Amino acid sequence: MFKKKPGLIGMCAAAALCASVAVHAQTGATQSGTQGASGQTGAQGGSGTATISSADRKIVTDLAMANMAEIEAGRTAQAKSQNDDVKKYAQQMIDDHTKALEEVRQLAQTKGVTLPSTLDRMHKAKADKLAALSGDAFDRAYMAQAGVADHKKTHGMLTKAQGRAKDPDIKALVTRMTPTVDQHLNAAKELHGKSRAMGSSGTATEKSGQ
Repeated sequence: MFKKKPGLIGMCAAAALCASVAVHAQTGATQSGTQGASGQTGAQGGSGTATISSADRKIVTDLAMANMAEIEAGRTAQAKSQNDDVKKYAQQMIDDHTKALEEVRQLAQTKGVTLPSTLDRMHKAKADKLAALSGDAFDRAYMAQAGVADHKKTHGMLTKAQGRAKDPDIKALVTRMTPTVDQHLNAAKELHGKSRAMGSSGTATEKSGQ
């Protein structure tokens, strides 16, 4: 009886050793798999922003600010203008620039670019100055500023961005936005010309009446 006990003990020890080896192997495989997955995820997460230069980030930010400013000015015009043509133009600005801003935001999210949520100091000052006007003075100022001047500035920015942008997605966005900005600029020039002519005519009539 005493001779059989060592054999039994040896068998139990061997079984325990095998179980320990199996558990260790499974744990090691799990940890290795986890590290591999996390390492792959990190590489994928970093690849979205690694190719975006500071110049490209500025392009995206400037595009967002330009669209935000046009939307703000358009809303002000909708509330203050009494001219149907001006209000119609303002509504188009709201609609088109809202769509464009959404595209910019989606692109910024994929590229890891944080966009401003409000107008910067310069654009805010221009918006406040415009909002302080009323009547024909407002219409003329809105068409001159948000219509002609700002779209000329945006057109120039897009032209430069087309040549300077390195990221292909940013280049594609700039290409898509350019025709719409050109259309806005041409319409603004035409409408601004009409509003100036009406203002000059009105002024001349008033003077002749005096």
